[in-house]
Amino acid sequence: MKRRSFLSGATVLAGATLVPGLIHAADESPLIYLSPLKSNGELSRCQAEVWFVGVEDDMFVVTDASAWRAQAIRQGLSRAQVWVGDVGLWERSNGRYKNLPSLTAQGSLVDDAVTHARILGQFGDKYVDEWGRWGPRFKRGLADGSRVLLRYQPV
Repeated sequence: MKRRSFLSGATVLAGATLVPGLIHAADESPLIYLSPLKSNGELSRCQAEVWFVGVEDDMFVVTDASAWRAQAIRQGLSRAQVWVGDVGLWERSNGRYKNLPSLTAQGSLVDDAVTHARILGQFGDKYVDEWGRWGPRFKRGLADGSRVLLRYQPV
């Protein structure tokens, strides 16, 4: 099963709410939707649904090093709008993800190998069924630089 196929079949998170400054209510959701914010504060055209793990008040995402999420942070566009829940593929959702609980977050790249290992362990705990396939890819990618770990901290 491809990752996108799995994501499109996931169920909608109902009734999730975010406590200001916390993402603990998001623990049940398999997805967040991300959009970098332009320098004028508007949403970027680049949006996507992604796997994530919440640790304390932060959200972590592993992504391809060339993905727009990583590029935006490298270019100084580190603020992002984050919606929490699952309405399937963002492109097919007719914007429904924008009705999910949301927050603005500050993104940063995480280069620390110890943090990588800790966060990958949490991804494995959250995405048990898919981790046998995706875990090695994430681990290799972080090690060889083809993937990066992003931290999003609520602002």
